[in-house]
Amino acid sequence: MANILFFYSTTDGHTLKISQTMQTVMEQAGQQVQLLPLDQVNAEQLSQCDKLVIGASIRYGKHQASLVQFIADNKAVIESKPSAFFTVNLVARKAEKCEPHTNPYIIKLLDQLAWQPSLQGVFAGKLHYQQYGFLDRNMIRFIMWVTKGPTDPTTNQEFTDWQKVDEFAHAVCQL
Repeated sequence: MANILFFYSTTDGHTLKISQTMQTVMEQAGQQVQLLPLDQVNAEQLSQCDKLVIGASIRYGKHQASLVQFIADNKAVIESKPSAFFTVNLVARKAEKCEPHTNPYIIKLLDQLAWQPSLQGVFAGKLHYQQYGFLDRNMIRFIMWVTKGPTDPTTNQEFTDWQKVDEFAHAVCQL
């Protein structure tokens, strides 16, 4: 049984939902999983785990700065273990942008960090206009208009392929 440290950064909570789904799949497969928000992870936990899983949301084309800094600061330890990294973004709702080799956000981050996790994933997120504040709602509507996505301000839609999430979680167990 592997001891998996699974941490995430989320903006609106959907990356947490995906992470919790993966945690359930991995635990059902006999793995021991500790799921934590990024700000609760410390160096001791990193050094004591057998595997790492990192989930990260995107907002306005960027991962959270704290996540990028954490990976950069702990890169040597992270690279010493089997690791999985996934990103959650609305661009991944498009078939041509839903794989690690075609999604611009994961490509940019991994290049920036000069990092190649053992396993990489990209999942489409959730669009929930009513959850956003005025500025975010209108900025995201504009981005959706430009990218030919839903712009109706009552939209509440998950684009996540949950089967793909389950498959990724099973692949983590095989690392």
